[in-house]
Amino acid sequence: MKYEENTLWNATIQCDKNFDGKFFYAVKTVGVYCRPSCKSRTPLRKNTLFFPTSEEAEKNGFRACKRCRPDIKNYTPTRDLVKKAEALLRNNALSTEEIKKLGVSQNHLSFLFKKYYGLSPKEYKDKIRILKAQKLLSETTMSITEITYHIGFNSPSAFYSFFRKHLQITPKQYRHFSKRNEVTS
Repeated sequence: MKYEENTLWNATIQCDKNFDGKFFYAVKTVGVYCRPSCKSRTPLRKNTLFFPTSEEAEKNGFRACKRCRPDIKNYTPTRDLVKKAEALLRNNALSTEEIKKLGVSQNHLSFLFKKYYGLSPKEYKDKIRILKAQKLLSETTMSITEITYHIGFNSPSAFYSFFRKHLQITPKQYRHFSKRNEVTS
């Protein structure tokens, strides 16, 4: 499909992801080509060329942008970043230092996490901890203290407080009710 040059330019300056894959733009001064949705600095119009394919841009001597990676078909850096953060959360390892290693601020990670999961990283971590605690309380004979440390709490009182806040009963009561329900089932 052919587009007018003004349409291509408008898509470029608006970072319109609806045009991704339909054309690529290249910047003469830096020798790079990008997707229309690339968040890099907007080039000057006089330095911009448009190509129907990435191969065409490369044939004309341009290299792929390292930010938007137009040479990779299904490049989704934010989803990949959120998946890495999720894996760290599941292992109780998402510290401030780990967030820095991911290369984003805590606020940006929180924004992305809400976008993909509908929860902040803290809410997601709390949900994981509650589910793990419920599973361990109902399916194992681990003591509540062992469960406390296993799911990443530093003290039983913090775990009790957390558990009660989320489920309105204590871990001991939860274990008692879950064991009683097993017998009656």
